[in-house]
Amino acid sequence: MSTFLVTRTLPEDATEAALRADVLHGLTRTPKTLPPKWFYDAHGSELFEKITELPEYYPTRAEREILLARAAEIASATGARTLVELGSGSSDKTRHLLDALPALHTYVPVDVSESALTQAGQALIAERPSLAVHALIADFTGGLTLPGTPGPRLVAFLGGTIGNLLPAERATFLASVRALLSPGDALLLGTDLVKDESVLVDAYDDAAGVTAAFNKNVLSVVNRELGADFDPDDFAHVALWDAEEEWIEMRLRARSRLTVKIPALDLAVDFAAGEELRTEVSAKFREEGVRGEMAAAGLEMTHWWTDQEGRFALSLSMAR
Repeated sequence: MSTFLVTRTLPEDATEAALRADVLHGLTRTPKTLPPKWFYDAHGSELFEKITELPEYYPTRAEREILLARAAEIASATGARTLVELGSGSSDKTRHLLDALPALHTYVPVDVSESALTQAGQALIAERPSLAVHALIADFTGGLTLPGTPGPRLVAFLGGTIGNLLPAERATFLASVRALLSPGDALLLGTDLVKDESVLVDAYDDAAGVTAAFNKNVLSVVNRELGADFDPDDFAHVALWDAEEEWIEMRLRARSRLTVKIPALDLAVDFAAGEELRTEVSAKFREEGVRGEMAAAGLEMTHWWTDQEGRFALSLSMAR
């Protein structure tokens, strides 16, 4: 008999408090920044789903290709009885893993969105009557406590989302994941790979302008939640490749000199003409770099799989 539980580890007002803190900190520093997590309200999530279907945006297709080809190997290598997915969203890609894990007892999706967790969890238990689903409403970057579930555990962090963390943030995050694991548990990590600059830039600046709308959606979120008066048309979408850091930056560039008022913070923010607000860093990786970061966190990378074109990788690392 399946079970479905939802546990909230975030206070009800945590999202609003985090947004206020991020906007105040990010828009009063130089250069100005906002974290990419604020793209994802309902409209932003819809836009991102459209992005994943664009011809220029290869990561979702490439990762799905690897999951389909390697799910049985992942199952064999881990013997997982519990699957924990960080930033689970709709849990769509995870179904490939769920289907391939014969010993699976419990699925633990972790996300900040209660509605996404509830919708996905109810759909999964309807499809899989023997599966226990214990959803966690939590911010996995702020420390996490997992429910008591049978081991071995497999923690999945897919989609290349780890690239949104700066190097020091990645180190802290990976150490926190390792702290959740017992010997024999594993981390399955999705990483986008370094490749030709034109391919990377096109993936973040598509011809149809969907990514531009997605980028500007962060301004709409600040308007709605904090009463700001951003006009998205005042900003141009910019995607740049930083060859030294090996990451893509998404920015919003002010088309002219302007001032934005944010009443909820009693704040007025001046932009010079051409001034840029950074909204996302998306790091790209090489195998040796991932292996080194895993080792530094106390994990041993045992498997490395790429899609046929070598654009994206899944790695499996074990806690010893």
